[in-house]
Amino acid sequence: MVASPAPAPEAKAPSAFARFKLHDALLRGLDAAGFESPRPIQAATIPAGLQGRDVLGLAQTGTGKTAAFALPICHRLLRQRGRSPRALILAPTRELATQIAAEIKTLAKFTKLRLVTVFGGVSAKNQIHQLNQYPDIVVGCPGRVLDLIGQGKLKLGQVETLVLDEADHMFDMGFLPDIRRIMSSLPDERQNLLFSATMPREIRKLANDLLSDPEVVELADAAPAATIDHALYPVAETRKRALLDRFLASKDCRSAIVFTRTKHRAKRLAQQLEKAGHRATSLQGNMSQGQRDRAMRGFRAHSFDVLVATDIVARGIDVSNVSHVINFDVPMTPEAYTHRIGRTGRAEKSGVACTFVTGGDREWVRDTERMLGKPIERRNMPDFDAGDVNLAPAKAARGGGGGGGRGNARAGGPGKRAGGGKRGGSRGGAGGRGGSGGSTGGRNSSRGAASRGSRSASAKSSGSSSSGGARSSSAAAQPSANGVQRGRRVRKPGARF
Repeated sequence: MVASPAPAPEAKAPSAFARFKLHDALLRGLDAAGFESPRPIQAATIPAGLQGRDVLGLAQTGTGKTAAFALPICHRLLRQRGRSPRALILAPTRELATQIAAEIKTLAKFTKLRLVTVFGGVSAKNQIHQLNQYPDIVVGCPGRVLDLIGQGKLKLGQVETLVLDEADHMFDMGFLPDIRRIMSSLPDERQNLLFSATMPREIRKLANDLLSDPEVVELADAAPAATIDHALYPVAETRKRALLDRFLASKDCRSAIVFTRTKHRAKRLAQQLEKAGHRATSLQGNMSQGQRDRAMRGFRAHSFDVLVATDIVARGIDVSNVSHVINFDVPMTPEAYTHRIGRTGRAEKSGVACTFVTGGDREWVRDTERMLGKPIERRNMPDFDAGDVNLAPAKAARGGGGGGGRGNARAGGPGKRAGGGKRGGSRGGAGGRGGSGGSTGGRNSSRGAASRGSRSASAKSSGSSSSGGARSSSAAAQPSANGVQRGRRVRKPGARF
């Protein structure tokens, strides 16, 4: 009896990224990394990036923005190699810069592209050595990039693409003067990709100065992800620590990020939790780069179950399987609420976010609920007397609500004025930067506008309100709801701006 031949193995279905006609080496990298299909921000921006167009992406952290700008950059670099950096990516913190670089290296695993990461807090010697090896891509924080330009160690005359990631956070940390000075060292003719979660006035002006006929993609939404169960827990200030112990002792709390308002409080609370038997560590701006790296590595590897942090990790840091986010102190601004609690409930997994509120947090609660357009659920824990905490839910703003915190310029609804508000106190930044004052570590940062020649947009900032629903405009440039001069526009159904 003749044995029948073994059936041929099924052919593997082509990657959903193949439709972008990316370089084969990048498709291999995507497949090896487990990328199956483009996320919304990637599907909307990759085509424009490949065409060399400017892009303005309004999207929250954790939406896949890195691949959205990295894939077009790598594809274009692979077509022709050079001996100078041809792409510059700026990020607000060392942790985010490191994470961006790691993801690009993963995507470009099967290429020979070279990348260097530059940031403060460590010696520049090794970074300068790597810059002498002719990298194709430089990822860095504005302060160290500007220092290296001043020393003549980083030459940007051949840069073809500039990326500003988390632009609104860079504004919060006082980096905009540095960014404008860096822009003056770049060629006028280049591609610009700007990504931001919100559009405060200063970022809107920067976008109008920087972008020419951009593809505008709006996916940002003030509302937390549906996978996050979030609530406010009224508690007296003196009982916060006991309430924290209650949450950390629960069976479903496998891994937690605890946010505090100050660096000293983060350090002290982590030490107290460690003495109480928790595997806890802290992450805050007073730590050296080596200490910060060890803390993040340990938390990712589950050597630590609790990470006590300031807002340094509220943006862009992707740690899988964080079951709980606990706001020991409320954030400085309403916008930061969504960013903080977005560290859980990622990749379609469920998560829990608990915010401890005292009587002194009424104004923050009111502003945050107005930003969200609806009340946040209140939950009272047994045996925890809320004392004088009386947090009546704010009335939901019609049409989606105005801003809060930084004076975010989301349009509220027909006839509504964009919400104002206070920026809060000064914020500590990476490398010792002051926040609201814009201090740049001793350098006299002039704020002169970067010359953009014929690429400078002329539109005025517009605070007009936008209607809900999907909308795609004509290619002719006109002001968007955020006051940005733009061309084609992609909008998420139901998003509020």
